[in-house]
Amino acid sequence: MSSAMVLCQSSNCPYGNPPSRLECPTCNKLGIRGSFFCGQECFKGNYGTFHPFANFDYAGTLRPVYPLSPKREVPEHIPRPDYATHEDGVPIAEMKRSGQPPLLLNSEEIVKMRFACKLGREVLDIAAAMVRPGVTTDEIDAVVHQATIDRNAYPSPLNYRNFPKSVCTSINETICHGIPDRRKLQEGDIINLGVFYYYICFHADLNATYPVGEIDEDSKKLIRTTRQCLDEAIKICKPGALFRDIGKVIEPIARANGCAVVRTYTGHGINDLFHTAPNIPHYAKNKAVGTMKPGMCFTIEPMINLGSNWDTYHWPDNWTATTVDGKRSAQFEETLLITETGVEVLTAGSTDL
Repeated sequence: MSSAMVLCQSSNCPYGNPPSRLECPTCNKLGIRGSFFCGQECFKGNYGTFHPFANFDYAGTLRPVYPLSPKREVPEHIPRPDYATHEDGVPIAEMKRSGQPPLLLNSEEIVKMRFACKLGREVLDIAAAMVRPGVTTDEIDAVVHQATIDRNAYPSPLNYRNFPKSVCTSINETICHGIPDRRKLQEGDIINLGVFYYYICFHADLNATYPVGEIDEDSKKLIRTTRQCLDEAIKICKPGALFRDIGKVIEPIARANGCAVVRTYTGHGINDLFHTAPNIPHYAKNKAVGTMKPGMCFTIEPMINLGSNWDTYHWPDNWTATTVDGKRSAQFEETLLITETGVEVLTAGSTDL
């Protein structure tokens, strides 16, 4: 492809990322192709960074900003899940337990889950306090990683199926699994922060979506709707409730607010394994099997898109999932425990259920 066909790679281009010919000379020497800018202003603002997928047809305006920082280290004394040291990040224990019924935790295991989830909430709150214009998602990842190992815990995403970071940062049209990089948050963005935590052999899983400065009304509605979807779904959880009914609660709320429920990703069981049974779809008329029983731990984590399209579109990094039309998406997630009388939100914050 000729240089005239490559769009300006600046994530903050004031001219709308036009076709550009000014190439980063350092990137060229290193053999990194596609780092073109429309002028000196954009080039200087992005010096030392580059766009890794210059010819990819993005659904929206968000672009990755590389290089990624090196993999962050975890001290040897901290216990870690099996995939942490596997070359390909394969969760062997999850694969071995595949197809088995959901685990029912005993009282000792429940104590460990509660504590892991409490620490996970602490770390998410620390990450959320960093959300403001000018902060990069890599800086958020560094803080989450340090806060996690300071608590003698392992960041569950790190090396899970080769995910390269310790937190997921999903901005604007990104539905989930955004990889922290050098892009600076901008006024008007929304960002989902996913914190996943492994402590004393049990995982915690939670996320929330936050505004970056002042956001538009559609984004405010999207965030409110997504939180409402989760809160109302939690209310039906108790012994004997059907997993398939969770989607029956969520989808009408989303549709009534002009939104769509993502079907590609679901909630899941969580305990000593990061992802396990049961599988929990968030859309109506699903075929999820099983009923809730005391001792079960699982997540509900609806991903809600503005508009009517629920489908996903993946970047070449093999992780980042975005909306297909470039419209915004939001998500909230909690880890839940079914008790003898109802449900306990193990990851609840001060304003949650």
